[in-house]
Amino acid sequence: MAFVALVAILALPVIKFGKTVDELTNTVRDLRREHVAKTAVTVDETNALLASTNAQLQRVEVITANAQTVTTNAAAMSSLFAATVGGPMVRVAAFTYGVRRAMASRKEGKAGRGGRG
Repeated sequence: MAFVALVAILALPVIKFGKTVDELTNTVRDLRREHVAKTAVTVDETNALLASTNAQLQRVEVITANAQTVTTNAAAMSSLFAATVGGPMVRVAAFTYGVRRAMASRKEGKAGRGGRG
């Protein structure tokens, strides 16, 4: 009888401990499910963000390529302008400078003669 009473007394804490372990197992399972669900959402959002970022980077690459083309074309146009118009402009500038100097020295010569006479 004493043995049966001892087993009955010890069985209650063991049963309560078993229920506690079951509750802990359920809590861990729920936490794991929630964590997996949140992680899946985070991964999906990160993948969407990466796709958007890649699309923006492709646009920037296109813009950069176009800017490089424009820069190359501008440099070519500048060289062409300098080659075709630059040389004659330098000649015209030198000619007009020479004419102005000749006119100035001619005016100085007339002014110098007019003051002496």
